[in-house]
Amino acid sequence: MSEYIRAVTESDFEYEVLAYSQNIPVVVDFWAEWCKPCKLLSPILEKLADEADGAFRLAKVDVDVNPNLILRYSIRTIPTVLAFSQGSRISDFAGLQPEPRVREFVNHILPPSPANLMVQKGNSLLASYKLEEAREAYENALKITADYPGALLGLLKVNLLEGNSFSAKTIFQSFPACKEYNEAERLGPLIKAMQDSISDSLPQDNDLDAAFANSMRLATRGNILASLDGLMDILRQNKHFRRERGKHVVLGLLDLLDQEGDQTRQYRKELTSILF
Repeated sequence: MSEYIRAVTESDFEYEVLAYSQNIPVVVDFWAEWCKPCKLLSPILEKLADEADGAFRLAKVDVDVNPNLILRYSIRTIPTVLAFSQGSRISDFAGLQPEPRVREFVNHILPPSPANLMVQKGNSLLASYKLEEAREAYENALKITADYPGALLGLLKVNLLEGNSFSAKTIFQSFPACKEYNEAERLGPLIKAMQDSISDSLPQDNDLDAAFANSMRLATRGNILASLDGLMDILRQNKHFRRERGKHVVLGLLDLLDQEGDQTRQYRKELTSILF
């Protein structure tokens, strides 16, 4: 059994779980040898404990030999997983869960890593459009943890806000497989359109094509709001412009803006009214 995983009983629960959780979070897995779902969940928890490398402890409680703990924590079904921090129960779930949900549960109880704290700083600066300061925060996060997804996503957005599609494309092409990839992927059509604008390879068959090309020129110069206004006007005239290309580029631009800002909410509200 890994050093981060410990079998716990009624006699040492106070020390091994409650007292130990004063230092790092402790996840308690209530299981039994006869429980088939337990045998599927336990390896997931053990894998995450090993990956965390000491960021949390996994305590395993065999319900068959620890009935008082079952009563104490009102365990009604197994597997049941409880999380403790600072001596208190902070989270729980019951039943077999897929690995992504278990991973999310664990990530939620862990204190932010130094790289994560730096990314949070960068995100706050990005929301205020302090691009150089945001870039510095994301780069510092990458110095702490190479290829940290949140920092890569932040740098991708900074580059696009500055109109630097070449650097954005480099980050995008090597983006790691992770939950942040879905958000990065939504920026793909915007990157492609900006690249096509720079290479002067956008179609010029009609007035809407010309308006699209002009909007993308504005984006490559960092004039994001002006570009967005032009694209919204195109969608008012043809919401399916170039087989949804206009819509996807608008969605990419909106992802660059402060998602809590009134301006972004207004754009999204108007886009919804246009499309639906």
